[in-house]
Amino acid sequence: MTKSLGVIGGLGPAATAYFYELISRMTDASIDQGHIDVNIISRPSIPDRTDYILNKSADSPLPHLIEAGRILEGLGVSYIAIPCITAHYFYDQLASNIGVPIIHIIRETVQYLKSHGVRKAGIMATEGTITGELFQLELNKHGISPIIPTKPSQDLVTSLIYNNVKAGRPANMEFFNKVRDELIRGGADTIILGCTELSMIKRDESIGSRFIDALEVLAMRSVLNSGACLKKEYQVLITS
Repeated sequence: MTKSLGVIGGLGPAATAYFYELISRMTDASIDQGHIDVNIISRPSIPDRTDYILNKSADSPLPHLIEAGRILEGLGVSYIAIPCITAHYFYDQLASNIGVPIIHIIRETVQYLKSHGVRKAGIMATEGTITGELFQLELNKHGISPIIPTKPSQDLVTSLIYNNVKAGRPANMEFFNKVRDELIRGGADTIILGCTELSMIKRDESIGSRFIDALEVLAMRSVLNSGACLKKEYQVLITS
């Protein structure tokens, strides 16, 4: 019997919906009962994580995230996933206030890169994730050199996340490709899609090789942690 998964979602809503789709798609099941039970709390009303980290807002997301986690705990879930990378800025506080293990999307992604011999990783993420050094610290810990965009390129990533995907508009692939090319010129042998909105660009567009989607890593780990079977085609997640 598989274990149940809880999801603190809505950050944003489309990314959460895609995360559930990924879990279903990755699970090797021929009948409904082969899939895992998933409880999703969608709270798009939770304050913006990047605005809080950058001191643009004093409205902390933390108490709202804790509240959602405790509701899931009360529902009896075995694990919690948060398909929002910037929310992991609060991971330690969440883990100490919620009595259910929370899958750490950043640690899982970096460990995956380490196991596949990646030496230099470019990062495409929110300004909050970059400023909080969420990926940089973990990559350095595992001997992987982080490469972050320049300020003009980071502005392009921010536009892709907020002005395109979150706003329900098509991605500006000229912006995406400019950032990709800069990171590769900087020596990246793999580029992390380190924001779950960017995951949907990978879903909808041809982005090329050398990318790893952190949301796919989270979905893979959610399936495996819950005791379900992973389809063979999802055992390699770096694009080729």
